[in-house]
Amino acid sequence: MADPSSYRPRPGEIPDSPGVYRFRDEHRRVIYVGKAKSLRQRLANYFQDLANLHPRTRTMVTTAASVEWTVVSTEVEALQLEYSWIKEYDPRFNVKYRDDKSYPYLAVTMNEEFPRVQVMRGHKKKGVRYFGPYGHAWAIRDTVDLLLRVFPVRTCSAGVFKNAARTGRPCLLGYIGKCSAPCVGRITPDDHWDLADEFCDFMTGRTGTYLRRLERQMADAAEEMEYERAARLRDDIGALKKAMEKSAVVLADATDADLIAVAEDELEAAVQIFHVRGGRVRGQRGWVTDKVEEITTGALVEHALQQLYGEESGDAVPKEVLVPALPDPVEPVQQWLTERRGSGVSLRIPQRGDKKALMETVQRNAQQALVLHKTKRASDLTTRSRALEEIAEALDLDSAPLRVECYDISHLQGDDVVASMVVFEDGLARKSEYRRFQIKGFEGQDDVRSMHEVITRRFRRYLAEKEKTGEWSDGEGPADAGQHTGGEAAASDGVARTDGADLTEAPALKDEDGRPKRFAYPPQLVVVDGGQPQVAAAQRALDELGIDDIAVCGLAKRLEEVWLPHEDDPVVLPRTSEGLYLLQRVRDEAHRFAITYQRAKRAKRFRSSPLDDVPGLGETRKQALIKHFGSVKKLRSATIDQICEVPGIGRKTAETVAVALAGAAPAAPAVNTATGEIMEDDDGAPGTTVDAPGEPVSAGTPDERRGQER
Repeated sequence: MADPSSYRPRPGEIPDSPGVYRFRDEHRRVIYVGKAKSLRQRLANYFQDLANLHPRTRTMVTTAASVEWTVVSTEVEALQLEYSWIKEYDPRFNVKYRDDKSYPYLAVTMNEEFPRVQVMRGHKKKGVRYFGPYGHAWAIRDTVDLLLRVFPVRTCSAGVFKNAARTGRPCLLGYIGKCSAPCVGRITPDDHWDLADEFCDFMTGRTGTYLRRLERQMADAAEEMEYERAARLRDDIGALKKAMEKSAVVLADATDADLIAVAEDELEAAVQIFHVRGGRVRGQRGWVTDKVEEITTGALVEHALQQLYGEESGDAVPKEVLVPALPDPVEPVQQWLTERRGSGVSLRIPQRGDKKALMETVQRNAQQALVLHKTKRASDLTTRSRALEEIAEALDLDSAPLRVECYDISHLQGDDVVASMVVFEDGLARKSEYRRFQIKGFEGQDDVRSMHEVITRRFRRYLAEKEKTGEWSDGEGPADAGQHTGGEAAASDGVARTDGADLTEAPALKDEDGRPKRFAYPPQLVVVDGGQPQVAAAQRALDELGIDDIAVCGLAKRLEEVWLPHEDDPVVLPRTSEGLYLLQRVRDEAHRFAITYQRAKRAKRFRSSPLDDVPGLGETRKQALIKHFGSVKKLRSATIDQICEVPGIGRKTAETVAVALAGAAPAAPAVNTATGEIMEDDDGAPGTTVDAPGEPVSAGTPDERRGQER
């Protein structure tokens, strides 16, 4: 490991101009390539106190043994040179996208005397026009089969073409009209080239011209009573329309754009691209990358643009590129795209309308691609075993933690404080064992106290179950082992009930008196979402219960550090560690489960009604009362006899409803957050705050509420 000060350039040696720099290791291999508007300012950031550097950057500068740079005249030149060097040197610390599959393209070999339509993969060749990429090769063949009725371009290989020319007989496609048979001279090379050019025009989205021309020819043929020719043209029009239907219209006609979305976590990022030509989605592709350097979403987008358009030119670069975040600075990238296209390119973030809606679809695809990538990685038995062994080694455990429990706290500015418990066994989620908690020991926002309460309640129940089965050697457990503070709710398949009742479980999970064994199994490792304070609280809870055979650790989000009790320094697992990846999955699942419960609990609170507190009044009769009177205010002012007029409501129930509503406070005035209008019932009474009809919400915009959630 090198000391960066040993190869730091002397003061004033680095020029204050745009350029590209390379870090090399002791073997002179390039390990990182970067560009800068000012080389002096950028490189100075690498040669500061190591404690102030991001862990990934710190690893890079300590691996390097030298740095060198090349001065260029503009930022656009720096962008081009950076791309060239990354391709040439393949540096280990740069973001490198790897395709999640080999995508097939529809290719037309316009560089041949008789252009050929075919499926192509791999590197693009000069003089060949490409369309796609497509998800499957059969999708290309289906499209081509439909279009050959109208554009009978050659599709055969060179060997078949030469054999047909030698024998003077075309292949089967030539006989059935799906090839113009240039091999036997039925069409001249120039006419066949024009036919292939028309095929390319249709594929680029200029479809209206050909449809109108065929429709006009069909009408002329019918008028001249050439009905067979008219019927053939009708079928051609149907084939073209069917081929067009295979790619849905998503944007306005003649819109050419690429939409790029990024889904990322601390270690990896997935990029999805939708290619829209002529307003239709013509292709889709995606990449997954390891985030081996500290990088922003805008920088990920910049690297994606480099890989996507680095070797493209002309129409292959669309007029418009829509992204989730702009590179910083954006001007050089936009100028670089413009130079590659040969005309103006708009690089922007969609704000509204159809383009924003389509971007949300691309974003969902990126998120699903990242989840699928992680699921495939996690499902491998060897990988899971290695991850558990790495965790055991890093935390100095006696054996691999076959059962891991993770806890997370969630709230909205101190309200609706809840907690989650997720369970992983043998590295896989065991959703039937998930549990959730309401924090009842205190009010307000205190994650440390909340974590202490949750761990105490969970393992107090474990001790109670252990005592009940007679596992205590001395016949008695801790004095408080049988106490129960309430608030736990069982979950099945990741969905927990909010009323605190247990869900039905299999007989094997029940004890002798038929009650479910909710906390009967101890973990080998407890993981908490947080740093040193949360870990200390969890360990203190276990110590107070006299439990000393369960390991505890915490995973802090900011730097992905693993904290242990009574340790001042964290355990830093390597970025490529499968153990770290597994801990992240456990932590993220606990966070998802907690925040889902917290949102559901909050939504239920906002939808609450005074009728919810009436004993014996179910949902059907509540709806009947509201439907009959129109509002809770009118129901509150009704007499018992008037309430009895509602079908299904007896006198005793009516009296209970009247008493309950008389003791309930009327709802406070509320404001529609979209319009600022005070919401009232039909008779002028203020109602519940809503953001849209029938959707109660809390104060603040949706973005503000999401930002306040923990």
